[in-house]
Amino acid sequence: MVFPTCAIYHSIHKITKRFIYRGSEIFEEICQLPEYYPTRTEASILKEYADEIAQLTGCCELVELGSGSSTKTRLLLDAYQKIGSSFKYVPTDVSGGILKNSVLELQEKYPNFSIEGFIGTYDETLAHLKSHPTQTSFEGTSLTRTICFLGSSAGNFPPQEFDCFLNQVVNALKPGNYFLLGIDLQKPKEILEPAYNDSKEVTAAFNLNMLSHLNWRFQGNFDLDLFTHKAIYNQEKSQIEMRLYCQENVTFSLEILDLKVDFEKGESILTEVSRKFDLAAIKVELEKKGLKVKKVWTDPKQWFGLILCQA
Repeated sequence: MVFPTCAIYHSIHKITKRFIYRGSEIFEEICQLPEYYPTRTEASILKEYADEIAQLTGCCELVELGSGSSTKTRLLLDAYQKIGSSFKYVPTDVSGGILKNSVLELQEKYPNFSIEGFIGTYDETLAHLKSHPTQTSFEGTSLTRTICFLGSSAGNFPPQEFDCFLNQVVNALKPGNYFLLGIDLQKPKEILEPAYNDSKEVTAAFNLNMLSHLNWRFQGNFDLDLFTHKAIYNQEKSQIEMRLYCQENVTFSLEILDLKVDFEKGESILTEVSRKFDLAAIKVELEKKGLKVKKVWTDPKQWFGLILCQA
């Protein structure tokens, strides 16, 4: 669902605003945690190289997948503001509440930009982009498209799903368009595991919110107090695995699905995977999809990478 700068429409998706918005709020808290290095590391790369990125793509239609509050992206928007006003920013997210707030803030901060939010999943957003290949700024200028996927969300896709995701990205781009991808790079588990097991247990609250959502959506009776959060780095697969461990032998039900789930004490639910990438391997994968790697930027420790590709 698209909404212009002056009108916000309600999402037609059957997603509860309460728990999606709460999840977005908690994730914003996670990004500020001292243990969670990805956000500040990526922000440091953008702070140093945003001007170069803007110069390479030129003023464009910048579509951000999973924009959240667009905090880091403002470094890019500042860079684009320096090179011209024929620019359009399209933040997209499943949370209509946080998207509305960020669009209104950005509209005030960047009055010369065309800003238009889109409420939807990655699949829905990319399908919409595929069916709307030609974009113009509010000055009527034809713009080159740049799809932007910041953060470490690329790692949440298993390999086969990530392959499908890249196919969707390619289908949403015309020759000459750009794709800016943020990736979390491989590093020792002594750095990785604390980032997902923070001392304030904010990540634990984010993980448990999933059960709250299941309870709401499917009339479930999961008792959140019977689960504990833990994230472990799987060295063989180069991925963080977030789990919720049940503390008792118990049965829960999801009434709408007519489903009962039996747990034994110590049994876990795998709730999220966050893969960590090898830079050389991901560059090969992108090139095979027809996404020519134009430039790569990393931090001094090579913990995180930004890759600019051109279709």
